[in-house]
Amino acid sequence: MGGRVVVGALIRDPDDRIFVQQRSEDRRLFPGCWDIVGGAVEDGESLLAALRREIREETGWELDRVLTRLPPRTWEADGHRHTEYDYVVEVRGDLAAPRLEWDKHPRYTWLGPDGISILHADAERTGSSFIVDSVSAAHRWLAATPERSCRAAEQPLPHEPRP
Repeated sequence: MGGRVVVGALIRDPDDRIFVQQRSEDRRLFPGCWDIVGGAVEDGESLLAALRREIREETGWELDRVLTRLPPRTWEADGHRHTEYDYVVEVRGDLAAPRLEWDKHPRYTWLGPDGISILHADAERTGSSFIVDSVSAAHRWLAATPERSCRAAEQPLPHEPRP
């Protein structure tokens, strides 16, 4: 895969809104920007195991179902190339009360297709539309897939070892 590998969770709620959280102003990377749940894949960890861990660590929720994996994309920060695998997912837990890492993410919201405009200011400030594009891709997939033939999270994805 090369470089650093990261996963992102585009968590949907029953109204097809996507969960985003705002990074604190003192974060080294992308301070004050809205972000999706996610992070680095640890050595020996599968993508799905990393996704499960990141969701639990950042929200307290449990991965319930992987709806789809979006095409991988790359980005650079701190002189490192990152390959990111984003998944549209459903979770178990109280969606009105995420257990955020408040020092890292002081705010959160749920965005429908008409709400992503709050992400545009970050895109203009950073010069990157990565999060706007990811959230938009999730909404496009949700709108185009009304039957939601979903893959249970317990089943490994193609080309991925079981955790």
